[in-house]
Amino acid sequence: MALRDVTGAVDFGHLEAYTLNDTVVMEEVLRIFQQQCDLWTPLLSADHPGWRDAAHTIKGAAAGVGAGILAAAAELAERGEDEGAEMRLERVRSALNAAQMDVAAYLHELQLRSLKG
Repeated sequence: MALRDVTGAVDFGHLEAYTLNDTVVMEEVLRIFQQQCDLWTPLLSADHPGWRDAAHTIKGAAAGVGAGILAAAAELAERGEDEGAEMRLERVRSALNAAQMDVAAYLHELQLRSLKG
């Protein structure tokens, strides 16, 4: 995977501006995002009592890296009623998968650049 595989689920320009294009900081932020996703994704089920907390945490993590579609989906899930929660959480899971794929591609690209460096 490399930058050519990025789908647009994450606005890396946002992250680059926020970190002043410091690749070390960008990599650290993206790795933390990945860890947050890994930690909270299992709770993204309406059957789990912590699904709102998971959606809230993912919303913040997504906003921090520029994953606006994921942040918006998580916010809708978090604020919605219990009825229909599973459908909203499915949208979060889908957006999260897309964001994770973009993050993996971007991190791969950073690694390739460091080898050329």
